[in-house]
Amino acid sequence: MTQPIVDIRNLSHIYMQGTPLEHRALDDVTLQVAEGECMAVIGHTGSGKSTLIQHLNGLIRPQSGTVIINGLDVSQPKVDIKSLRRQVGLVFQNPEDQLFEKLVGDDVAYGPFKMGLPLEEVRRRVHWAMELVGLSFQEMKDRPTFALSGGQKRKVALAGVLALQPKVLVLDEPTAGLDPLSRKELLERIRHLNREENLTVIFVSHNMEEVAQLADRVYVMANGKAVCDGSPRQIFGNEELLRQHHIGTPESVDILYRLRTEGYSINPESYLPEEAACEILKILKR
Repeated sequence: MTQPIVDIRNLSHIYMQGTPLEHRALDDVTLQVAEGECMAVIGHTGSGKSTLIQHLNGLIRPQSGTVIINGLDVSQPKVDIKSLRRQVGLVFQNPEDQLFEKLVGDDVAYGPFKMGLPLEEVRRRVHWAMELVGLSFQEMKDRPTFALSGGQKRKVALAGVLALQPKVLVLDEPTAGLDPLSRKELLERIRHLNREENLTVIFVSHNMEEVAQLADRVYVMANGKAVCDGSPRQIFGNEELLRQHHIGTPESVDILYRLRTEGYSINPESYLPEEAACEILKILKR
């Protein structure tokens, strides 16, 4: 890997340190993400995923270890947090937490206005960001935010972050609570941002279908520790790892493992639906 855009080394974090309720959320975590990469962070609830990603834009500052984002060392007391948050856009799991204004256009413009950009540049960014996530600027800019569906709120929150033109996009459970159509549309937008706009994407998800669909690399966490990382093919093809850490699998992989249990010769690393279909067709032909 060339110089990573995200470089985390030996990061630890303890909540309520020194009290009877002390809890170690992160334990000596090391992670690097290359520019333009799409990284999925997976693990059970309580494994430390949310604590990890909140370090990426300075919501939590390192207690121990280092977090360097595009050359900015978050662990330094005098780091420019405003500059950091322009480079790392974080979209929370609940989009309503990020909607501040009454109208969609005003909400997307909130960040650029706070940056002190000229009005024409703010308008250009709002138009660009809304269209990029699939919201018509002309139709949606004056729509009240409270009247939006869950999928639309997610898109507005994403547009508001993209209007800052970050280098890294961080998503916490990006499709949670969405209907199948909204989920499909949002995943397509995220893939476009990563593949076509060369935006570095880091996302947390319990949905292994979207991990398989989007991720270049998968980072597995358990009990605040880094368990392993690898390509989706390596992770989903390792049955022992999946069983040991109770990691779910895409439906296509689950079918292949069940077929292998029944004695059929298949390749479980064929995690993509079209690859799994080929494996099944081989069995049918035999």
